[in-house]
Amino acid sequence: MVRETVVRVDDLILPLFAVPGEGVRKPVESMPGVAQTSVDELVKDAAEAAELGVPAVLLFGIPEHKDEQGSEAWAEHGVVQEAVRAVKKEVPDLVVITDVCMCEYTSHGHCGVIRDGDVANDETLSLLAREALSHARAGADMVAPSDMMDGRVAAIREALDDDGYTHIPIMSYAAKFSSAFYGPFRDAAESAPQFGDRRSYQMDPANGDEAVREVLLDIEEGADIVMVKPALAYLDIIRRVKEETRYPLAAYHVSGEYAAIQAAARLGWLDLDAAMREALLSIKRAGADLIMTYWAREFAKAAG
Repeated sequence: MVRETVVRVDDLILPLFAVPGEGVRKPVESMPGVAQTSVDELVKDAAEAAELGVPAVLLFGIPEHKDEQGSEAWAEHGVVQEAVRAVKKEVPDLVVITDVCMCEYTSHGHCGVIRDGDVANDETLSLLAREALSHARAGADMVAPSDMMDGRVAAIREALDDDGYTHIPIMSYAAKFSSAFYGPFRDAAESAPQFGDRRSYQMDPANGDEAVREVLLDIEEGADIVMVKPALAYLDIIRRVKEETRYPLAAYHVSGEYAAIQAAARLGWLDLDAAMREALLSIKRAGADLIMTYWAREFAKAAG
């Protein structure tokens, strides 16, 4: 009767991974319960999520061919673009959010154009804008840039507005840290860097003040929702961002956080259902309004 915090199914967003082909459902070994799926199979997962009351999905794409520019990211008939069309046709009321980044599409696995061994921030902005615009044209309800290039929210907002998509909101990965908890996701998205790392453009895990500054910059550029990623290891950042901005806030309960609990539960060291509930509750209690989690369907079934 006096419970202060409640996690609801409609707080959750389910990430899904689209791959070329038909009838494909390839389990991700490092993420029990998660699979790469072809568009036809992805639609089934999206429909199930909607039936359970999950309000939104977040789509990632793994193309058949990769190149240095990541040109499949904005292809009219790219795997994400086709997934958007299929989901909106079959489950029109489900909110479809698309990840906007280059790492799944580039042959080198980095989030932008490479020049002299590093990511060229400014040169990457036009490509991200082009990708976001292609998602909007395919029917996406929201775009979510995750690349951490400086200025990308403004570039995407301008591109969307100029093409008549003033109504498409931007959910920005505003405080995305260079974390050790991304490993299983990189298996799922086939996006591990082929050289070096992403510390030159993702945030130092030690920096809280910088996280707030990054969030404020994205808000100034036109972000409609801001995100902190990861979630469990950065609950203090979630709290600070919420208290200092009072802005709509999402948090990504990332693959490594998910996989660690799944692994412990498989060994009998944790009660999976209880740990799932407590983990998501902690993220909501810290201040998140929305939670990206691979447990969205499992939580909905348990809550139902």
